[in-house]
Amino acid sequence: MRIDIVSVFPEYFDVLKLSLLGKAQDKGLLSVTAHNLRDWTHDVHHSVDDTPVGGGAGMVMKPEIWAQCLDDIMGLAPVSFGDDDQPVQSRDFRLIDAGDSTDAVDTSPKPILIFPNPSAPLFTQTDATELSRADHLVFGCGRYEGIDARVPEYYARQGVEVREYSIGDYVLNGGEVAVSAMIEAIVRLVPGFMGNPESIVEESYTGDPLLEHRQFTKPATWRGIAVDPVLTSGDHGKVDRFRRDEAMERTTRIRPDLVEELDCKALSKADRKTLMALGWEVSGQHPRRK
Repeated sequence: MRIDIVSVFPEYFDVLKLSLLGKAQDKGLLSVTAHNLRDWTHDVHHSVDDTPVGGGAGMVMKPEIWAQCLDDIMGLAPVSFGDDDQPVQSRDFRLIDAGDSTDAVDTSPKPILIFPNPSAPLFTQTDATELSRADHLVFGCGRYEGIDARVPEYYARQGVEVREYSIGDYVLNGGEVAVSAMIEAIVRLVPGFMGNPESIVEESYTGDPLLEHRQFTKPATWRGIAVDPVLTSGDHGKVDRFRRDEAMERTTRIRPDLVEELDCKALSKADRKTLMALGWEVSGQHPRRK
């Protein structure tokens, strides 16, 4: 997998050279390159932003600098759409489908272009799983008041698959933290990345939308606090059931919205019993509170 990142602080991504991410790059499983957006500026101050059209506080990142940078990374030629000025389309999107536009000029395979945006849909484990199958991802890290909204619109019209994601209901100074989080969530699902692929099977949000059970190591009793005897019983069936029940209890307590996504028809008899004991009605398509 090839990953390109555009930022005014490319050194921020030196952390991606550490641990398993670094080893994956050493093995040739991943290629990660951080580009400095200012390398595409042409003025003495290397300016990447300007005042917002219509007035207001803050600064907005210039579209032309972003376009020159992304064109070079993705191997695209500049295109002007139509002879008349066309207003940018106003729409909320996670994915801009290239089929939405009749202006697409190239049908050859292109990378997926991703922008973190606090106003976008939430990035989930499902998204990470899907993106882990991609060959080439390009991330654009905004700063200030963000990137001119015509940039994602422009590349969507080019036929590029464009996505915007939020990593939570809060605002950061820039997109670097969000991009780092998304990259780690994505690449750890690439085949060959994890030494033991079984280690991700029971994680939170993987498979059933449940939070993971708690984890413990030796000794079985530490400073007067003991793990549940089931975990030291050697009965793997009972251990699996204990962990499954705890996952359901934790999810009910912390993220009940995830329990509501479960498919009741896919639940085992023991699962149904546990959920009923936790106050769920499981006779319908999805669990609901009693």
